[in-house]
This record gives sequence, C-alpha cells and structure tokens, in this order.
Amino acid sequence: MSGTEKIGVVTSDKSSKTITVMVETRAPHPVYGKMIKKRAKFYAHDEAETAGIGDRVRIEATRPLSKTKRWRLAEVLKKQE
Repeated sequence: MSGTEKIGVVTSDKSSKTITVMVETRAPHPVYGKMIKKRAKFYAHDEAETAGIGDRVRIEATRPLSKTKRWRLAEVLKKQE
C-alpha cells in the first residue's frame, strides 16, 4: 500500500457527499518496541454517496477539494450488514 491510498472504516456519513474515515495503523513503540495502535481521521469525497457507517473503504489522495477534504472514495471493500 502506497502513501496515496489508505484503507479504513467509515465513521460518519452525515455530510453531503463527504464521509469520515478512521484509519488505524500498528507501529512499534520507538523505545519499548511494544506494538501500539495509531488512529487518524480523514475526510473523503463520496460523489455517489454509496458508503455508509461501518463500511470498509479504500480512499485515494487527490487535490484539495475543500478546507479539509484531501481524499476521495476509491471503492467500498465491504458493506456493513
């Protein structure tokens, strides 16, 4: 996976044509070596409004679309039941 793609879970779809995606990564602690979880929240453009809360999605980096949106929805990997 490159730096221009991320896989995460949709946490909000309340905004029009915008989804909030929580991306979780695991990395070792710099001193102690224990694996720790890091979370980051990204705003992504969803033109067709296909993604819903709980869906696993892939987002891609794009040009700035608004003040906070720098990502767009590439595909929905798994729908929430």
